[in-house]
Amino acid sequence: MKGRAERLNQDQGDEELAPGNLQGEVNALFRVLSGIYGAENLVLKAGKVQALRLMRSQDAKEHLLALERIVLADPTLMAGQLPGGIGARLERVKEGIAELIARQRVENELEEKAARRAEREHLEYLREIKLSLLKEEKGPESSQTLKKYAQLEKLELRKLGTSTQALFRPRTFSEVVGQAEAIKALLAKVATPYPQHVILYGPPGVGKTSAARLVLEYARQLSYTPFAADAPFVEADGSTLRWDPREATNPLLGSVHDPIYQGARRELSEAAIPEPKLGLVTEAHGGILFIDEIGEMDLLLQTKLLKVLEDKRVRFESSYYDPSDPRIPKYIKKLFDEGAPADFILIGATTRRPSELDPALRSRCAEVFFAPLGPTDISAVVRQGARRLKARLGPGVPKLISQYVVDARRALGILTEAYGRALARGESPEHGPVSIKLVDVRSVLRSARLSPYAGAEVSSTPRVGRVLGLGVSGFLGSVLEVEALALPAALAGRGELRFNNAAGNMTRDSLFNATTVLRQLTNVDLKKYDLHVNVVGGGQVEGPSAGAAIFLSMWSAVSDTPLRQDVAVSGEISLQGRLKPVGGIPEKIYGARQAGVKRVVLPQDNHGDIPADVSGVEVVLAATVEELIAALM
Repeated sequence: MKGRAERLNQDQGDEELAPGNLQGEVNALFRVLSGIYGAENLVLKAGKVQALRLMRSQDAKEHLLALERIVLADPTLMAGQLPGGIGARLERVKEGIAELIARQRVENELEEKAARRAEREHLEYLREIKLSLLKEEKGPESSQTLKKYAQLEKLELRKLGTSTQALFRPRTFSEVVGQAEAIKALLAKVATPYPQHVILYGPPGVGKTSAARLVLEYARQLSYTPFAADAPFVEADGSTLRWDPREATNPLLGSVHDPIYQGARRELSEAAIPEPKLGLVTEAHGGILFIDEIGEMDLLLQTKLLKVLEDKRVRFESSYYDPSDPRIPKYIKKLFDEGAPADFILIGATTRRPSELDPALRSRCAEVFFAPLGPTDISAVVRQGARRLKARLGPGVPKLISQYVVDARRALGILTEAYGRALARGESPEHGPVSIKLVDVRSVLRSARLSPYAGAEVSSTPRVGRVLGLGVSGFLGSVLEVEALALPAALAGRGELRFNNAAGNMTRDSLFNATTVLRQLTNVDLKKYDLHVNVVGGGQVEGPSAGAAIFLSMWSAVSDTPLRQDVAVSGEISLQGRLKPVGGIPEKIYGARQAGVKRVVLPQDNHGDIPADVSGVEVVLAATVEELIAALM
């Protein structure tokens, strides 16, 4: 029953259209398809779905089947296979053709948009090519940048002359005055097959930087040292080096410029690639890194520097670094994966005492001590500077300058200013060497408000109650004047002991020790006296080394015995009357010689601390207060 009904519906559908009308609609639909695909493409599509034979048939129904196969893209479709009659089949074909027309319209619109976009991109591409060609032809310069460059070049041609620092810089080891022993020690540590890191101690202006620079020049010439002929000498100032907790900048060790916040190069920033920046430690690779005032460096930065000294490399880190990113340049990948080379010799210079430096830094470095310059050394520096200035020194000029300064830099500064005073006085380098006279130097000293370095008066006439002691400030020794006065007690049997409070607690303890030893030695009742002890100048004295001078001044005042005034003493007094060792012996001998002292009395136990060159001063060693007294008689 069901099959009969379907056949009945089919027959009814077939009666809906006459054969002529069916052929007309099919032909019309074929014309529409030809307009959509084109005649040639329509034939090709018909061939793919096996509809060419049906298209050539004279039967309208076979034409309709061909049309169905093309529109529905089904080569297996047979007549009557789909439900419905002729009308339903025509409707399905029309819907398919309508869908094709709509799809073609959308595709045409998309093609138009794509064409317009491609044209825009093509034009932008052409514009970029033109700009790049212009840059290649003209470079990055414009009229404004070229004008500024010309101004800079014009400024470069205008020079006021050679700086005094470059003019007076020592060119040989012999020109580093007064540091023969220090230079030998430095050469032994650097100019070898196995150079060491070194810290140079000493007051300012004694040639530490010049010696470091010259020792590399010397080491380059030796075949057995690891320094190449072009080994770099890189200088830095420790007082300006600080650790940045953000790690955004670090001129010493290097840093990483992240692409977002810290401005990596444009091509790296656009690809989100961090850019490492190399520091001074890599710049000094294979040579010497000289850090002046290394004691002023930030402790955290010192710690990081020690790590570099151990690894001989600098490591870089960044959260933006992706080792699997194929866009990362080779050199950046190498820096992040392996680090930057930093195999150098560190030479640090400082005006601090060794005890003020980080012990970890000291443990990795050898130490060389540069001596303060004496009057003879300063005079030699002044004469050497005069030769560089092509000037003639008047009688007494070097000696006068040596009385006011203790470092070469300050001495040469006075000499240079005196040279200017001579020119203002009427001298002219065009008429021969400029003559620098005492009057020129004195005018400089007055304007600079300078006073002679040696403050304590040294005399050949013995005095009662006055003794010269020795002190140290930094790397410079000085002569202290200690005086005592013993008067009959204002209240009988109730004498007082007075001392200036500014000298410090340690000196007060030395006073009490000296009082006990004095009573034991002389058996004198000090209650009979009002005894006043004073360190002239009011300066604070650190350490017990003033004990010997305090004891002698009190003994001299109580016993009314005059003592020599060209002898200086240093040492701690024990309660048993022994002279105990003290520190700063080389500096104290220097200060005594600078002041014109003839003899220095030191503890016996300091015999190993006396420098080899003590010319100009006699050194006497004493073990007890009795020997101490005998040395000043």
